[in-house]
Amino acid sequence: MDEKQRYRGPIRGRRAAAAAATAAVVALTAGCTAQASGAGAPGGTRPGAAVSAPPDGAAAGPADKPVSAPTAAPTGSAEQSPGAAANASPAATRPASPSGAGPTTRPPAPRVFLARGAEGDPVRELQARLRQIGHFTRTPTGHYGSVTAAAVTSFQGKRALPRTGTTDTVTWDRLLGMTRKPTRAELHPTTADPVAAPDPRCLTGRVLCVSKTSRTLSWMIDGRVVSAMDVRFGSQYTPTREGTFEVYWKSRHHVSTLYDSPMPYALFFSGGQAVHYSSDFAARGYGGASHGCVNVRDEGKIASLFGQVRNGDKVVIHW
Repeated sequence: MDEKQRYRGPIRGRRAAAAAATAAVVALTAGCTAQASGAGAPGGTRPGAAVSAPPDGAAAGPADKPVSAPTAAPTGSAEQSPGAAANASPAATRPASPSGAGPTTRPPAPRVFLARGAEGDPVRELQARLRQIGHFTRTPTGHYGSVTAAAVTSFQGKRALPRTGTTDTVTWDRLLGMTRKPTRAELHPTTADPVAAPDPRCLTGRVLCVSKTSRTLSWMIDGRVVSAMDVRFGSQYTPTREGTFEVYWKSRHHVSTLYDSPMPYALFFSGGQAVHYSSDFAARGYGGASHGCVNVRDEGKIASLFGQVRNGDKVVIHW
């Protein structure tokens, strides 16, 4: 054997050993990758076996040690694993609402269908229903003014509703549940107070008989009451005159030249004093006063009276 042959065997042996060592490193590396699932016994996956995908949030472990399941952390906790955070969807990473039902939206505000300035039968019904449970102490007028707004506010406050003074769908539904349908007499009462017995001067002829005691006006013909209505008078500084008078002028669309205020359906009986409709009386009730006139708060009644009264008819104002 020559020198080349003598050393060829050991060289081949060393090469084989190096190749075997390289193969072992590759096998070990492959074993770590396959073992990333954390499943199976220590020592790796047997050749040809299926490798299951790692569960969400499971960390890869060394090939020579079993991987235990991660301890669950509360939603949004800082203890979540990096893998879980990376795999989570955008919806899962948003902060949950206090109720746990996701982001919340503010419900739409209830619809308002009656407020200051409104007039008509719906307002009368509102007032009559409020009166049934003690929040409106006056005769329904069909006019939504400050008195009605205060009554609605009072009702809302007692029911833990927003105190707006306007009648929205929630307020109206709550009121309907606590009251009954008003009768015609409740919606259109003759007067707030009983009509006083007529003064003897009112028992003959055509007379506007006005009582300061009962705050009523009775339209009488030959001792019979044709219609009656609520009235208010002047203050102590501008008192309504008492006595017997006659209607001397009718003015359907009158406006006061002294106070620049409307005086519709005016029936003048003494100087600048007249019986007429007052929107202020309809809105504020007896909380206000006239400048000496006899105010009527029911527009329908004074409109009918205006059509019946003639110049020369008697006016009697008494206690």
